[in-house]
Amino acid sequence: MVDYKEILRLYDLGFSQRQIASSIGSSRTTVKETIVAAQTAGLHWPFDEKTTNQDLENLLFPNLYQRTKSRKEPDYTYIHKELAKPGVTLTLLWSEYCQECRISNEIPFMHTQFNEKYRRWAQITKATMRISHKPGEAMQVDWAGNTIPVYDSVTGESSPAYLFVGVLPCSCFVYVEACSDMRSENWLACHVHAFNYFQGVPRLLIPDNLKTGVSKNTRYETILNRSYQELAEHYDTAIVPARVKHPQDKSLAEGSVKNISIWIIAALRNQKFFSIEDVNQSVRVKLEELNNRPFKKREGSRHSAYLNEEKEFMKPLPLSDYEPSVWSTAKIGRDYLITDGLNKYSVPFDLIGEQVDIRLTPNIIEVFHKGSRITSHLRFRTAQRSPIIRQEHMTPEHRQYLNYNSESFKEWAFSVGPQTEAVINAFLSSGKEPEQAYKACASLMRLEKKYGSRKLEAASGQLLSFSDSPSVRNISAILKSSLSQNARDKDVSSRIEDSRFGITRGAAYYSRKKSSNDD
Repeated sequence: MVDYKEILRLYDLGFSQRQIASSIGSSRTTVKETIVAAQTAGLHWPFDEKTTNQDLENLLFPNLYQRTKSRKEPDYTYIHKELAKPGVTLTLLWSEYCQECRISNEIPFMHTQFNEKYRRWAQITKATMRISHKPGEAMQVDWAGNTIPVYDSVTGESSPAYLFVGVLPCSCFVYVEACSDMRSENWLACHVHAFNYFQGVPRLLIPDNLKTGVSKNTRYETILNRSYQELAEHYDTAIVPARVKHPQDKSLAEGSVKNISIWIIAALRNQKFFSIEDVNQSVRVKLEELNNRPFKKREGSRHSAYLNEEKEFMKPLPLSDYEPSVWSTAKIGRDYLITDGLNKYSVPFDLIGEQVDIRLTPNIIEVFHKGSRITSHLRFRTAQRSPIIRQEHMTPEHRQYLNYNSESFKEWAFSVGPQTEAVINAFLSSGKEPEQAYKACASLMRLEKKYGSRKLEAASGQLLSFSDSPSVRNISAILKSSLSQNARDKDVSSRIEDSRFGITRGAAYYSRKKSSNDD
């Protein structure tokens, strides 16, 4: 019933009709009619405490009760039965009801009243609201509570096999698969297999609040697992988790779990399995038996109901299956490498010290920074001897080192001078292989950048004059010694330059001399 008392109270306080309508949840037309009727009847707030909304309705709209009494009452049982059929909505049934009223010259209820009356009837009679079980609308998913033991053929120890259950509420068509654990990879892979089994995708996915699917679900927000959200986007569906502590939101999945416990888990109790593949082979046989078992209270089976009533309403499968992925975060170290737990892969060196997101699929490892994909690698499934490094990811120094070879060192030494060339040749021939001398040659190149070609050539010549086995350490010492000697020479030259003007004694000298004479 309309809250007439609240409408007139808020109007007396100066609220607009729009604000009043928004506050009490009624239309602006109802608010306006109430205010006009109250002004016509001379009624004003406040009212007596015993005055009810029904009393006000009788005073403001004396003919309303008689008009409502003469309206045609809907056939609620028929409405409830028709709502179970594909594509049928309350709006369609209301339009048919209005057409019947026009034929019989009776007054129909308006659309809002029609819906409210049906819902009230459903609540009173405890009838199930069929509005939520439309074909192709949703898939309810869960893990079965009971497990199937899998035995080790050597030790005889058992480990549990967990059963994934996906059910379409309209036809009750079920998909079941056994997994070794309930981790994210298996959760996502089972969804992919379920869509392929159904040969279509529902509009909604309704999971429980397990961590592999839902990171957080409160009254105010729902945060989905990133990989689960990716799967939904790939298949053009949406995830609507069941409310916390509300198993009725996925009652069909709960009921199917009980059927799975009876017709699959209990039916396989006397079989002994030694691998997940063996379990799934037997589960598939029992699953087909369950889906083709005739209904007790209606014609057909789960499979025939799906084919006849639901399959045409499912969304088509994408061209390729979704690859299950796992997300993680990492801080890039000085070696600019990340790991998938088995091998190491390179990222651009300018990400050193930055936090990145890592996406792992069975075949690819991707790196994201601030929402943008930075790089990706093909993922190796076996351990590699060394990290997988791309040359464009390396620092300039490391990239240069990678390009080092004997010819490039000899060309550089020739450009500096014959003494440096002799040192480089000595380095390259000192070991068993030339590569053993690359580090020394690179160090010599850095000395040339620091001291210049002329000084390096002189230092090399000086070293070769008394040693046939040159080393970077000795050349560096000669360069440093030469630099120190130059500094000392400059200091001496500076003092000689100052002495041309004689020795100048300051005022302090003469003041000390005068004091001693006075004594």
